[in-house]
Amino acid sequence: MAEPSTIARPYAEAAFRLADAQGKLADWSATLANLSAVAADERVRAAIGDPNFPAAKVAGLFLAILSGRLTGESENFVRVLAENGRLDVLAEIRAQYEVLKNEREGVVEAEITTAFEMDPAQLTDLVSRLEKKTGRKVRARVSVDKSLIGGVKIALGDKIIDGSARAQLAALENALKA
Repeated sequence: MAEPSTIARPYAEAAFRLADAQGKLADWSATLANLSAVAADERVRAAIGDPNFPAAKVAGLFLAILSGRLTGESENFVRVLAENGRLDVLAEIRAQYEVLKNEREGVVEAEITTAFEMDPAQLTDLVSRLEKKTGRKVRARVSVDKSLIGGVKIALGDKIIDGSARAQLAALENALKA
């Protein structure tokens, strides 16, 4: 069976092309977030996985839950996903769509993990330096992980910058073993 990312790619690209052509990238981002949230519900997942529940009824379930919050195009998108048995990969479709949207907008997501809370000035300085390094706008999400001991670990797209004390201690340990 194909990987979820492979299955999701054509749907994410189709949604992106439609949204981009209409100038509604943010609207589709919100729509896919809503659809993903519905698909993540335990009861909805059970309906999606039930072979006795027809695709039209599963699509109808999504449309009823999100009544009034979907456009005609997004309702059709839900129906196509249901007919093709792809509602279970909505989270992956959303993730791939966001990557395409961020590329179009010149934005890169940064997951910043620190050992201690950063004050706003520190975060602003770090984001500014990351923007200079990447040449793109950086959208940062910050979390605290005390196990880092000190420093910061940054996941920037597919690159990892590990400036944590834990990483430096591990590097020292490896150097001493060699």
